[in-house]
Amino acid sequence: MELLLQASGALDTMAFTVLPMVGSILLAYGVYQVVAESRTSERKRLVARLKGRDTVKKAAQTSASVLRQIPGDNVSGMLGPVISKLALTPKVQALLDQSDVRWSATRMLTNQGALALGALFGMIALGKSPLVGLGVAAGVMLLPLAWLNRRKARRMRRLTMQLPDVFEIMSQALRAGHSLASAIHVVHEQLPDPVGTEFGRVFHEQNLGIKLEDSLLAMANRVDSLDVRFFVTAVLIQRQTGGDLAEVLDNISSVIRDRLELLGMVQALTAEGRLSGYVLFALPTVVGVAVMLLNPKYAEELTGEASGRIMLMIAFGMQLMGLAMIRWIVNIKV
Repeated sequence: MELLLQASGALDTMAFTVLPMVGSILLAYGVYQVVAESRTSERKRLVARLKGRDTVKKAAQTSASVLRQIPGDNVSGMLGPVISKLALTPKVQALLDQSDVRWSATRMLTNQGALALGALFGMIALGKSPLVGLGVAAGVMLLPLAWLNRRKARRMRRLTMQLPDVFEIMSQALRAGHSLASAIHVVHEQLPDPVGTEFGRVFHEQNLGIKLEDSLLAMANRVDSLDVRFFVTAVLIQRQTGGDLAEVLDNISSVIRDRLELLGMVQALTAEGRLSGYVLFALPTVVGVAVMLLNPKYAEELTGEASGRIMLMIAFGMQLMGLAMIRWIVNIKV
């Protein structure tokens, strides 16, 4: 018995000695892999672009987006045609296209509705209040849309930052003797998503027989960017009246660069106000949660009474209003 105890003690000592060493080695190896991958990712993308792999992949993705089925034709039963006729469906489909999420709006709304009903009946089956069930169902419906809006905003921001390079590449291609369609194809090949995907979709649409002007107008409506509308308007006017489109693109690129520089300056000057809004919004919430955790009996005097819960809801609503007002004040359009 004593030998077994000594052996187990020796094993415990070895485990406490060896396991931290192995863990440290694995942690160091993981950090090395992350750093090495981040350093070689740009090189891998460049090699893939030079070998044509990236272009073939982007072309396949763009062709698939052009040939996407119409909303409502991929949902079986009677729900597809009914949901596709809703006024909300085209807006959700436009949001999906702007977010570069290859889903069908009809199928998404159908799945969301089914999940929301399941959440509602699940909360009722668990004995919760119908109001709680309705709140959970509303969250199931709204959270995916909020995620799509956030993804769309990030993607449109990246696209706007890429536009000066787009117009410079197109201007150089036009001066080199390329046609406008060839210049759009060069942008599709040379630049990453999102601008490469959007211009690639224009190129593939005109290859399928759609007029280039109609494809550009569709891109302007899909992207919903003022700078893109400037570009499309300049192209349409030039194709009707003639003129040096390369010079016009150079001027648009210069204007966009100046506007982006001014926007960065405004963002830097309003950073303190935006941070103050976030801090003022988070501080009461953090303090309230801390009080509930550290002194529950003290917090029950507010949460245990109906009047206290009403006061909490009113305070939370006023917090949201204050945050919205601060964002409205510092949101300066450039």
